Amino acid sequence: MATSGRSALLSSTPSGPKSALDHPNPEEDDGQNLWSTILSEVSTHSRSKLPSGKNVLVMGEVGSGKTTLVAKLQGVEDYMKGRGLEYLYFSVHDDDVDDQTRCNAWVLDGDLYHKGLQGVAVPVSAVGNSVLVVTVDMSRPWNALDSLQKWAAVAREHIDKLRVPPETLRDLEHRLVKQFQEYTEPGSGEDGAPQRRSEEEESVLLPLGENTLTNNLGIPMVVVCTKCDAISTLEKEHDYRDEHLDFIQSHIRRFCLQYGASLLYTSVKEMKNLDVLYKYLVHRLYGFPFHSPAQVVERDAVFIPSGWDNEKKIAILHENFQTIKAEDNFEDVIVKPPVRKFVHEKEIQAEDDQVFLVKLQSLLAKQPAASAGRPVDTTTRAPSGSPRTSNRSAAANVANTMPQSGQTSEGVLANFFNSLLTKKAGAGGPGTPGSANNTPGTVRKSGSKLGLSDVQAELDRISNRDSDLDLPNANDSTATDGQDT
Repeated sequence: MATSGRSALLSSTPSGPKSALDHPNPEEDDGQNLWSTILSEVSTHSRSKLPSGKNVLVMGEVGSGKTTLVAKLQGVEDYMKGRGLEYLYFSVHDDDVDDQTRCNAWVLDGDLYHKGLQGVAVPVSAVGNSVLVVTVDMSRPWNALDSLQKWAAVAREHIDKLRVPPETLRDLEHRLVKQFQEYTEPGSGEDGAPQRRSEEEESVLLPLGENTLTNNLGIPMVVVCTKCDAISTLEKEHDYRDEHLDFIQSHIRRFCLQYGASLLYTSVKEMKNLDVLYKYLVHRLYGFPFHSPAQVVERDAVFIPSGWDNEKKIAILHENFQTIKAEDNFEDVIVKPPVRKFVHEKEIQAEDDQVFLVKLQSLLAKQPAASAGRPVDTTTRAPSGSPRTSNRSAAANVANTMPQSGQTSEGVLANFFNSLLTKKAGAGGPGTPGSANNTPGTVRKSGSKLGLSDVQAELDRISNRDSDLDLPNANDSTATDGQDT
């Protein structure tokens, strides 16, 4: 551009004395014109910058990792989750023209109450410049198929409400069909880029399968299975086997065929397939070259681009089924586990047996020794006010003094009363402690307390009745042992 301006300046100078500099070589003029042409073409080409206004609408269940996924694409570690409709973005850079732009990323809330906010993210004017991303939580695979069908219905309802002109919608649907049919496997060319078809090959396109693009939204769809690192947990806790994982994948791939969608298994924790997702989104929105082939070997890093899959490739997964049939219902095979109610109870740790026994021994050692009879409660009085003694002590003494054999009932009574008299005499009289109310052998008759003379009279009566019984002396301490054997 500067050279062109300088040539114009020289040609406009007034006539004057001519010199060698004033008559440039015609070959130099041609060189200057060539450079001017090149600079003009570069300047014109540089005006074709990256377009703005491209949108990615992300929808899925609550907790499926939508915001975390987009934040990783943006390269942001610290972010805050919002409600309703979140706005994020990720940068797109074109090295060829040294230009960059921002791709809008809208995250729709998992609550269907906010589904009307799709109009903000994808208005009528942006339908042709948008990509729909539906997330599936692989830590809860029993909800996968229902979730996909629900959010696909939400997207269809939104497109119908937009009232896109029929001609525009028809062109968008035809574009998806053409993209699906013209897909070629990367790496078939010499430089690893997809090999382009010739004009004759482009005119002859293979027809779509019976279940392919039966639900054409007109918007490219990408199904992203998040949290694929939870597959190992499913195997350990829920006894999932390879055939269960293949069964889940086959049903998701059939869904993707119906909508012409791509499929990616991702893991933010392990950073799997995030770069592939970014490159594929940029490829579908901005037309950047894409060189990643399909990946179906690794069970937690599956990648199937739109146009690669078909019914025959899906049927390969059925070959590994042993206890599952391909025609089984998804809900009958992938059953939701029962909800476990966690009761937070305090755990009681049982102590060692020897420690328990030592504590029990120490407690028993502290207790007083058990007496033969209960102590007499002298504070208990009869309603008449006279002191009463416990009959339990007397019964205990009777039991202790009763011989095992060889004595009559009268002899037993004689020995018992003699023992009472002996204890009475040894106590030191009625005035000494234990001689009055504390005497365990005191006998009541007709509500009155017997005195010492009454007891002696009773003994004499018994002695006269039984002439064979030899009563010992009342003062003899050996009377308690009994004379008759």
